[in-house]
Amino acid sequence: MSLRPWHAEAWARLQARRERDALPHALLLAGPAGLGKRDFLATFVKGLLCQQTHDGTPCGVCRSCHLIAAGTHPDVAALSFGLRKDGVTRSEIVVDQIRDLSARLAMSSQFGGWQVATVDPADAMNAAAANALLKTLEEPTQATLLVLVADEPARLPATIRSRCQRIDFLVPTRDVSLAWLAAEGVKDAEAALDAAGGNPGMARTWAADGALKQRGEVRHDLKALAAGRGDAMEVVKRWQAAEPARYLWFAAQAATDELRARAAGKAAPLESQMDDESLDAWYGKANRARDALRGPLRVDLLLLELLAAWR
Repeated sequence: MSLRPWHAEAWARLQARRERDALPHALLLAGPAGLGKRDFLATFVKGLLCQQTHDGTPCGVCRSCHLIAAGTHPDVAALSFGLRKDGVTRSEIVVDQIRDLSARLAMSSQFGGWQVATVDPADAMNAAAANALLKTLEEPTQATLLVLVADEPARLPATIRSRCQRIDFLVPTRDVSLAWLAAEGVKDAEAALDAAGGNPGMARTWAADGALKQRGEVRHDLKALAAGRGDAMEVVKRWQAAEPARYLWFAAQAATDELRARAAGKAAPLESQMDDESLDAWYGKANRARDALRGPLRVDLLLLELLAAWR
């Protein structure tokens, strides 16, 4: 596992604390999906528990490294979405999971070193789970590290955030991103990076899975609807059948580009009939619709309402 260029500062800071034996009892790895937080975490945990580590880098050959690679290290606990009684994966982390984790952390390390527990995605904890975790954060046990991973840390209660050492993963500069994408062999790197809002990890994924075609499809659909030519229901069916969250991302992005073109005195690419204030409000509506996909509302109705407002 190799770290990405924009991880260097956070890695150096954590390793300096590890060498001083001053690691916090809780970390919060926060930042947009696609920036490699989870790869960073995996490497850090492996290095922390490695029996032959060099400057925090795992050797990959000791017993601890092999156990972690196999997912059977007794001092590593990874908490994510569990299963309901009917076998369906939950959409949130619940209080019983946190209580089980807290009970495990109350026991001594089996290897006599660190115990590490991860909660990912921590921003998916429901209110009861977050309250239960708060007690564990307030009464940490010795040589125990709890790591929370959150793509949207604002969803976490302030009481949780304030009790963790926060490591923010920020979108790197365009030059750094393009250099990394080139090293990864990504084609159409600039277009993919634009589509991903500057996020290089997301750009790498989207360059490989047809996202650029979807981005063009969204803009074609919105332009047709603005001109009164498109069929909103047909658009809803296509967006819903694929990845509605991604289509909504591209829709919000298209609205932003429309506003920027107007501000620069250029021809607006989507030819929207809305004024600037309405277009800005529609941008917010598109983002709220993407957020609402997590809830129980019907996806087709969310999309239809949004596209009706556009038309």
